[in-house]
Amino acid sequence: MEFEEGDRIKVKKDGVEYEGIVMPGTTQHIVLKMKSGYNAGIDPENAEITLLEKKVLKEAPSPVTVGKPPVAGPALPKVSILSTGGTIASKIDYRTGAVTASFSADDILRAMPELRTIADFSGKAIYNILSENMRAEYWQELAREIAREIEKGADGVIVAHGTDTMMYTAAAIAFMIETPVPIVFVGSQRSADRPSSDNAMNAICAALVAVSDIAEVTVVMHSEESDSSCAIHRGTKVRKMHTSRRDAFRSINGEPIGYVDYKAMQLTISGDHVKRGAQGLKLKEAIDPKCALVKFTPGASPDILSYYVDTGYHGIVIEGTGLGHVSTEWILQIERAVGSGMPVVITSQCLHGRVCDRVYDTGRDMLRAGAIEGEDMLSEVALVKLMWALGQSDDPDVIADIMKKNTAGEISGRSIVESC
Repeated sequence: MEFEEGDRIKVKKDGVEYEGIVMPGTTQHIVLKMKSGYNAGIDPENAEITLLEKKVLKEAPSPVTVGKPPVAGPALPKVSILSTGGTIASKIDYRTGAVTASFSADDILRAMPELRTIADFSGKAIYNILSENMRAEYWQELAREIAREIEKGADGVIVAHGTDTMMYTAAAIAFMIETPVPIVFVGSQRSADRPSSDNAMNAICAALVAVSDIAEVTVVMHSEESDSSCAIHRGTKVRKMHTSRRDAFRSINGEPIGYVDYKAMQLTISGDHVKRGAQGLKLKEAIDPKCALVKFTPGASPDILSYYVDTGYHGIVIEGTGLGHVSTEWILQIERAVGSGMPVVITSQCLHGRVCDRVYDTGRDMLRAGAIEGEDMLSEVALVKLMWALGQSDDPDVIADIMKKNTAGEISGRSIVESC
């Protein structure tokens, strides 16, 4: 039986029937994407194979329901894919049995031909690393590459990134770039040649956002375990909340900007967002990585703060309890750090809600010592923003003003009531 990638086939093997779309795979096995969203790898020897439907490329969908990108005539929008590595650009190394970041941006396009119906893509590999190896200076280089693509006329940019630190990089790019077009981060929890890979659906949904009206930095990932829709998270309000689930990402202290219906290939936008073309391109990539995130725990010694002051760090984010508190013993070290010119930002270990250090005595003492309230920012986002703020100015008052001001949607105007 002759078939090719993209065909729908049925395979009967050892009394079990499998039906699905033929995916890229090894030469020894047939890999099928089944209706459930899971992949199945089948040894074709002694298997009964029936061709159900030949591959048919879909017509280019209407990009979104909220406004079309600037397209001349029948041409598709131009979208750049910048690959940094991670699971979405990975496959199994059968020598070691481990997942390696070895695919390029062009590999992503070859593996997902549906993308070609959405936009005219160009691909470039910036890095080929797993996301735990990401560094602040890599954020800067990535920001410059994104800006170059926009300057060259890209109607949208997709960044393929590992999921473990994607929220840090998305936040960094949101602060570094004011963008007139969508910048979309996408990843996958499971590599293309593993069962239940989520890479294709996430990438296709990301492409639809990249040609949409949402001129912000977003993260697009599965909204639930099934292959129904992806959520569009603001890059400064998103957190990975599960080690392995396909719907691991959640918007915190805010709702997703919208959702992408995978079957209908359409966006539904419910949240406020910056519109395409509403602002010009601005690159502000200066950053100071010499900052620390410190988690307060009961009985923890204030010497932890002394270490960062004495070793030349330039900023500290403290993840306090509840409304943003530490023990009384920490107050003097906060005052010492601020007195040395080091900004100290207070966030909460609680994921939901807002810091308020005016309720209890310790909180008021922290404010008198010069601590800066982190409002409802996630601790990780506050850390990245502090690095960026230190890159913009060395004036403590200016840095404090930057940290208190909403720059890229990281601070909500009001706290929303939501389940935890």
